Amino acid sequence: MKISIERAALLKAVSQAQSVVERRNTIPILANVLIEAEGDTASFRATDLDIEVVDKTAAVVERPGATTVSAVTLHEIVRKLPDGALVQLSDDGTSGRLEVNAGRSSFQLATLPREDFPVMTSSEYSANFSAKAPDLRRLFDKSKFAISTEETRYYLNGVYMHVAQGEDGPALRCVATDGHRLARVDMPLPQGAENMPGVIVPRKTVGELRKLLDDDEMSIAVSVSETKVRFATPDITLTSKVIDGTFPDYTRVIPMGNTRRMEVDASEFAKAVDRVATVSSERSRAVKLSLDEDRLILSVNAPDSGAAEEELAVAYGDEKLEIGFNAKYLLEIASQVDRENAVFLFNSSGDPTLMREGNDTSAVYVVMPMRV
Repeated sequence: MKISIERAALLKAVSQAQSVVERRNTIPILANVLIEAEGDTASFRATDLDIEVVDKTAAVVERPGATTVSAVTLHEIVRKLPDGALVQLSDDGTSGRLEVNAGRSSFQLATLPREDFPVMTSSEYSANFSAKAPDLRRLFDKSKFAISTEETRYYLNGVYMHVAQGEDGPALRCVATDGHRLARVDMPLPQGAENMPGVIVPRKTVGELRKLLDDDEMSIAVSVSETKVRFATPDITLTSKVIDGTFPDYTRVIPMGNTRRMEVDASEFAKAVDRVATVSSERSRAVKLSLDEDRLILSVNAPDSGAAEEELAVAYGDEKLEIGFNAKYLLEIASQVDRENAVFLFNSSGDPTLMREGNDTSAVYVVMPMRV
């Protein structure tokens, strides 16, 4: 194999590959990226056996072929090369070495046989549809903060993507929860997604997918089966196993009868919560919200470190209410608001609170209160 690739294109392909690779591996081949060159294209494939990413890039292929080399080492080398460099990768197939040449720099990297590299089996996908990158980005960006990190409840360690009935008709919906907060985000159902099985997309896959969604003009081809999900652009294909488990009935925890309505400037609210939480104890991070007519007082009382209080003007016309929250959860939820105002709907100091952006019901958030 002998190919030449422009440094920027190579860096993009290798960085996507090396982020999938697990740093600690008991199987040496899984630390490698499979490089395949044919025609005028080079493809870079990496896997951790749960996720597989293939990144194709234009290359001058002098001699087609394939080899595998350490993804992290290759990435580090390419990253440190000067901008605009032309990188040549060559492997004669007998020495067990890949030569990397760029300008006056030359490296020789150990390779492993391509035959040992595991390729994820293809599966029949029961639903195939395409969606615009900004729509998918919104779905996952606004829900991923609520993914649980508790390994024992493995079925909450991802985003539940499924078809649901939204306020304005059928929707493609993403839901994530860790039991303390919940995010539910909808977009209009794309054509072809009607019979999609509901799947739990793992946390790591959500992180890798985010890198495909930066281009606002890009259309993403999505394929879903009971066991796998695939997201593809013309250059990159990300295939992932889904979490084998049943996502709980989240509709039961979304409150429908919360009538006490507070409207607040989302940015001002987040900054005020952040300020008063500075003195809260690391363990509880508790912030108390005291609501009166058109006035909100945020307060923290931490016996070990001190107290803090800040007043905000809000739109609120119901009876007095005092309710406590974990400051971190409040901040994460407030930071999801793209519009100016956040609307909080309360019931009592012991019931879950609902938050949404103005009158937009396509994204709703639930946060559980805590005693303060």
